[in-house]
Amino acid sequence: MLSYWVCHIKYNRIDVRMKREYFFIILAVVSTIPALTTRLAGIEVYPPLGILIFGAGVVGAAFILSWAAEVAQKDISQNLAVVFFALVAILPEYAVDLYFAWTAAKDPAYTHYALANMTGANRLLIGLGWPVVVFLYLLAHRKRGILLEKRRSIDIFWMTACTLYGFSIVAKGTLTLIDALILFSLFTIYVVQSARAGIVEPELIGPPAEIAKLPRPLRRTTTAVLFLFSAVAILGVAEPFAESLVASGSIIGIDEFFLVQWLAPLASETPEFVAVSLLVLKQYPSIALGVLISSKVNQWSLLVGAVPVVYIIGNLVLHGNFPWGIELDTRQMGEVLLTGAQGFFAVSMLLNYHFRVREAFLLGFFFFGDVVTTITLEQTGHPNFISAFHYALSGLYILLGLGYFLSSWSFLPGLVKHTWQRASSR
Repeated sequence: MLSYWVCHIKYNRIDVRMKREYFFIILAVVSTIPALTTRLAGIEVYPPLGILIFGAGVVGAAFILSWAAEVAQKDISQNLAVVFFALVAILPEYAVDLYFAWTAAKDPAYTHYALANMTGANRLLIGLGWPVVVFLYLLAHRKRGILLEKRRSIDIFWMTACTLYGFSIVAKGTLTLIDALILFSLFTIYVVQSARAGIVEPELIGPPAEIAKLPRPLRRTTTAVLFLFSAVAILGVAEPFAESLVASGSIIGIDEFFLVQWLAPLASETPEFVAVSLLVLKQYPSIALGVLISSKVNQWSLLVGAVPVVYIIGNLVLHGNFPWGIELDTRQMGEVLLTGAQGFFAVSMLLNYHFRVREAFLLGFFFFGDVVTTITLEQTGHPNFISAFHYALSGLYILLGLGYFLSSWSFLPGLVKHTWQRASSR
């Protein structure tokens, strides 16, 4: 009799837990409905209220995306799951930046906005996103750094390749269709290598664990539906969320260029920041940082390459002419150079597969120093000094990056070897 009740209680607990986990999935889906309904109905809301409505939708979509990426690891390589995760999470950034690129075909002034938004998003990802992951891991689990698995070598290798190619854009002073083709090729190879990496059985808890128990066909279908739903929700919700945030900033008098370069990318990157924070809290810090590295790879390849393509298409459709790309002025070259230099500094820290708190502090310190100094120069009427400051900070990034690069020189042969071995081991 006792054994009967023990089994009965255990069964009921399992049943209750399952109901609770599916309740969380339903709750995440429901949290996106007010935002999606408001967007589809074209209802205008007061910007601060819009932050709450659309922000809830962003958080719900981020939960769904993180669950889908966790379950996907049962059927595809973790590297490829991370690529999908990162690509879906930053879809809003693509939408915003490509909108600016298309509009630049009508109004050349928007060319500056397109590049400002793109470079701002890239620097924000490293300068804020990477430190947030490390400091959150420190606060939640008392760990003073993140050790990356060897499988992250693929992400590190291709981030390095894309970052180094970015310097050629500055050297030429143009962002052309040729650059787009090369960058798209780099991203394609990166995805193929990620797909060929070995599958690692994930340790799942919560809603992902319950979804993973489904029969394989149903599990794969559910995972695909969750990815699709999160992509639709993020695309549908993130833009009005960004608009609400920017409009709220305008209400209190924040500079327009600052809104375009920093506040809009911050809003569009929010789904990713929320999703990777969830991974850190679940004690998946390496995957969380891997997502941000993968985001950097696809932003520095796919997004940067897409800007001149959309700009060219816009000119063809609207004016019937075919420019080869975008000519960069001094300010724009400084922005692109600084973005590449920051990326080089950051990736140099990862060559030994260890990202520490002190390194996260350095990235955050330089990033916020850049933002504060740029805003100060704008407001004090010295915008011409901004490019000089960006060139000087770029030089500092490169020097420090070379120091890290040389100190981790012994890791390079193993990193390259492991990258290509994993790509051909399947």
